[in-house]
Amino acid sequence: MSRERLYLFDTTLRDGAQTNGVDFTLQDKQVITKMLDDLGIDYIEGGYPGANPTDTELFLQKPALRHARFTAFGMTRRPGRSASNDPGLAALIEAKADAICFVAKSSAYQVRVALETTNDENLASIRDSVKAAVAADREVMVDCEHFFDGYKEDPAFALACARVAYDSGARWVVLCDTNGGVMPNEIEATVREVARHIPGDHLGIHAHNDTEQAVANSLAAVRAGARQIQGTLNGLGERCGNANLCSLIPTLRLKQEFSDVFEIGVSGNRLATLTQASRTLDNMLNRAPNRHAPYVGESAFVTKTGIHASAILKDPATYEHVAPESVGNRRKVLVSDQAGRANVFAELERANIAFDKNDPKLGRLIEEMKEREAAGYAYESANASFDLLARRTLGRVPEYFDVEQFDVNVEQRYNSHGQRITVAMAVVKVKVAGKTLISAGEGNGPVNALDVALRKDLGKYQKYIEGLKLIDYRVRILNGGTEAVTRVLIESEDEEGERWTTIGVSPNIIDASFQALMDSIFYKLVKAGATV
Repeated sequence: MSRERLYLFDTTLRDGAQTNGVDFTLQDKQVITKMLDDLGIDYIEGGYPGANPTDTELFLQKPALRHARFTAFGMTRRPGRSASNDPGLAALIEAKADAICFVAKSSAYQVRVALETTNDENLASIRDSVKAAVAADREVMVDCEHFFDGYKEDPAFALACARVAYDSGARWVVLCDTNGGVMPNEIEATVREVARHIPGDHLGIHAHNDTEQAVANSLAAVRAGARQIQGTLNGLGERCGNANLCSLIPTLRLKQEFSDVFEIGVSGNRLATLTQASRTLDNMLNRAPNRHAPYVGESAFVTKTGIHASAILKDPATYEHVAPESVGNRRKVLVSDQAGRANVFAELERANIAFDKNDPKLGRLIEEMKEREAAGYAYESANASFDLLARRTLGRVPEYFDVEQFDVNVEQRYNSHGQRITVAMAVVKVKVAGKTLISAGEGNGPVNALDVALRKDLGKYQKYIEGLKLIDYRVRILNGGTEAVTRVLIESEDEEGERWTTIGVSPNIIDASFQALMDSIFYKLVKAGATV
């Protein structure tokens, strides 16, 4: 039996751009558009032409896409204006796009309070705008804003808004849970009722995540007949975000309830790039990825306790609902103070560290690891530091260089513009291959200055660390009082995009940071195959 087509609509670049702290450049939008097209998304909403210079420039030339339809977003004609005399509508029709997505009120309350117009004028605005875009040979869709809340208040009017959009030629009528507060059972019942009036293969769902149910609501709408899902990568969006396509896409492809019935544009091969796409977006936005995100998070396929690790080594299906490789992620078995030998063996195998199960050094490794974790180290969060601890215990990490001394000073002064600033200066004395090297670095804080100085000149090893960069720095105070112990985690990335985390623990935050910095550099040298 042939499967029914289900369409994916991405609004990362428009609705996702409303996320607090997110600001896409023109180049960002162009790069993300290509990435979404490569993934297999059906519709890519680029933005709102005419609303800001970036979006206006984006729609001056339609991108060359292999799969997706490039979509412009905007409002229906304003109340009191004709379709031929509305600048916003004109900008949408002139935009170089395959499709236009209009946003229109479908709640009598919103029409009365927000638009301050009549129900009849609102319906006429939808009708005129859709007909104008269809006449301009654009594929048209209408986001029925506040549809579910409006349906509760006045179902006849909400349905009339959806119906007039469809009757006027809209390819898609998208039902929006704009405030994000509707429950899945309500979504399913309402969509099922609407599908009695508008064919399901013309209905879409746009869900916000204010009750953490945007994905569930989207799937409920599909069960009830909707055949387009709108969402964003990583669930970006205003307030609590939108339906997360990084959760929806693998669910649709890998869960039998949907995969047996529906076909989506994301192939199995492209699904395996989903984790990379998710992390690329976070990288571009300079955001730390959500480690606990379903499917694509770093912790999505992590096992910690020994009994679970032992079972996973026998058969991953014992504790995994899908294969991590199917979404481009990977399995990890953490080592911690709860670890049994199975955890440690699995992590050594993951790190490609050769070992003999009967080697007495392994017992010392487990005991040292537990002693360190009792002191505040957390190797489950610092894979690279565990790698180095294991290699050193087994006698396999060269002493590339030795830091004989470092000094860090923080100074507050006036700059050349008369502004009071705080500057940190660090000096590091390093011995490399019998030669002493002294380097100085300046930074916006003591750790930044120490990092700059440490990596300024490592002699023959300098070439190995040119592509190394630190992308995240996290500090946690483990206990209170004047002798509080500090834990520092540093996340690093190399020129190939591989990431790792290192850890330092000390009552002195600079010392803890230095430990983590040193581990990061040593791990890079080991990974690069540097020799003494």
